[in-house]
Amino acid sequence: MQAPVLVVHGPPAAEVPLVLDSPHSGAAMPSDFCSVRTEAELREGEDSFIDELYRPATARGVPLLAALFPRTYLDVNRHADDIDPELLAEPWPQPLEPSAKARIGKAIIWRTMDGDRPIYDRRLSVAEMQRRIAHYHRPYHETLRGLLDGAHARFGAVWHLNCHSMGPNTSMAIEGVDGRPRADIVLGDRDGTTCTPEFTAFVRDTLTGHGYSVQVNDPFKGVALVQAWSDPARGRHSLQLEVNKRLYMDPASLRKHAGFEVLQGHLMALLDGLLAQFGSGALSPGSPSPRPAP
Repeated sequence: MQAPVLVVHGPPAAEVPLVLDSPHSGAAMPSDFCSVRTEAELREGEDSFIDELYRPATARGVPLLAALFPRTYLDVNRHADDIDPELLAEPWPQPLEPSAKARIGKAIIWRTMDGDRPIYDRRLSVAEMQRRIAHYHRPYHETLRGLLDGAHARFGAVWHLNCHSMGPNTSMAIEGVDGRPRADIVLGDRDGTTCTPEFTAFVRDTLTGHGYSVQVNDPFKGVALVQAWSDPARGRHSLQLEVNKRLYMDPASLRKHAGFEVLQGHLMALLDGLLAQFGSGALSPGSPSPRPAP
C-alpha cells in the first residue's frame, strides 16, 4: 500500500476565496528513491517548515495543500512533460518538452543537486518516471485544481499563494553569480500574467511595510503551479511567494530559530489583510488601490 503523498490542512474546501499550497516542504523519502546522495544532501532542495509556517491560516478557513514527498524525488512545480533527456535510459514515448530547468538537472525529476552532484548512479526507465508522475505529480495538481475550482465556484474569484523558501544567497545557476545575499522575499507572477497587479502590489507593499526587502520576478518568476491554473481575466489569481530561509531557520542544521514566529506573525497579518481586501471575491472596477495592512 502506497504511503500518503499529500495532505490538505484545514478545511477540505475553502471557506474564503484564498488557497495556499506548499509543494516543496515534504521530507518522507519514498522506498524506491534509490539515490546515491545522503538524506541530508537530498533535503538541501527542501523548503523546510514552509507548511508549518503557514499552518495558522487554516483557522481562517484557508485550506493548505502540502506535498509529503521530497522535491528531489519529484518536483510538482514542473509541467508533466518537463522531462530531462539526460536522465532517460530509453526513448520517451511522446515528444519531450524540457525546460531551462532541465538543462541544470532540475526538471520534473531531478538529475543533479547543486554543484552538479548526481542524484543517481544510473538513468531511469520510462516506466518508473511515468509511475512517479502518475502517483505524485498528477494527484497534487488535481487536488490543487479542485481546491481552486471550488473556491472560484463559491466566491466568483480565487486568490492562490504558492508558498516557497529560497537559499540565503545567490547561485551561479540561477543568478549567474555566487554568494551575494538575496532579498528577504521574492514574489513571482510571471511578469504580471498569473494574477491582477493589485494582488502582487498588495502583497509587496504589506511585506515591505513590515520591514522586509521585497523583489518581484527577480530572480524567481514562478513556475508550473502558478502558471497552470491561473487565469486573471476569469478571476483566478496565483502568486508565488518565496521567503529567505535566513529569516526563520538555519539552513545548515535544518533547525528553526527565533525568527520563525516573527515571520509567521507577519505572514498571518498579510493573509488577514488579503482577506479584508479581496475576501468578497473579484475586485470591482471602482475598487480603491490596495494599502498595506497595519
